[in-house]
Amino acid sequence: MTIDRFGRSIHYLRISLTDHCNLRCVYCMPESMIFRPNAALMQDDELLRLVNVFARLGFDKIHLTGGEPTVRLHVVDLVRQIAAVPGITSLSMTTNGVLLEKLAHPLKEAGLQRVNVSLDTLDVQRFHSITRWGSLERVWAGILAAEEAGLTPVKINTVVVRGFNDGDVSGLARLTLEHPWQVRFIEMMPFGGDTTFQQSQVVSDAEIRERIQAELGPLELQEDGRLDGEARIYRLPGAQGELGFISSVTLPFCASCSRARLTADGKLRLCLLRDKELDLLTPLRQGATDEELRQLVVAGIWVKPWGHGLADGEVATNSVMNEIGG
Repeated sequence: MTIDRFGRSIHYLRISLTDHCNLRCVYCMPESMIFRPNAALMQDDELLRLVNVFARLGFDKIHLTGGEPTVRLHVVDLVRQIAAVPGITSLSMTTNGVLLEKLAHPLKEAGLQRVNVSLDTLDVQRFHSITRWGSLERVWAGILAAEEAGLTPVKINTVVVRGFNDGDVSGLARLTLEHPWQVRFIEMMPFGGDTTFQQSQVVSDAEIRERIQAELGPLELQEDGRLDGEARIYRLPGAQGELGFISSVTLPFCASCSRARLTADGKLRLCLLRDKELDLLTPLRQGATDEELRQLVVAGIWVKPWGHGLADGEVATNSVMNEIGG
């Protein structure tokens, strides 16, 4: 078990498999995004070695992100090897769903347990506008394939951006009436790029809930408000599924944070919304032993910050979302 200086047990690792992506969502990256060369990113053997180091430190929950993790070469084989690491009990992935129709069954057979699929609107034209060139039809087919393959419970991640998709939240919430999915509404988090624009486009948890209740009726708080990971859970009356609200900006959940992030280029990032990172890939490539890597991780986790500094005007600027892995 790895403990930080505030007594929090840190056992959940989010790993970015790549900074590359096959979409260009407006809140994530510029359309002209230039990705890093593959040689600058963790190779399969390097990533697996670090996963083993983290697992021996008590990290038991792994979540794979990107960029878009499904565009990584040999992703199914990589998932199979991560799933086989002793001590890993939870293995999931966030994906944009574009390739999921083809990969859902192979990923499940390799040991992936469930998926989060990013979906910001059910409007075909608006989806294309937000993603810049995505196909809603392909993503929807991917969601259904994931459910059929048993990558459940399927979670739908919706980043709510004022002026882009804030009018779509009720339609997305309505999905839970007929599907046993968890639709999760995420406040847009300002970092990297145009943070002034990002902060002006934040739609709060409270406003999102008001919009949904005005159209679909009262929301029933679940589990007395206890968080499911980072989401506070509600349910519409009679719904098969649930609604999750991730309110990193207006209602931060830092006291219960149990996660760290490993970026695609092998840096241990201690808080999504703070710039501080610890390079693990360079010492690994320079010949560091597993014990030396373990000591680096332990020291890094110890100084993990309490939380973000948005309330004080502090915004992370050294990376954009696809480089960090959400």
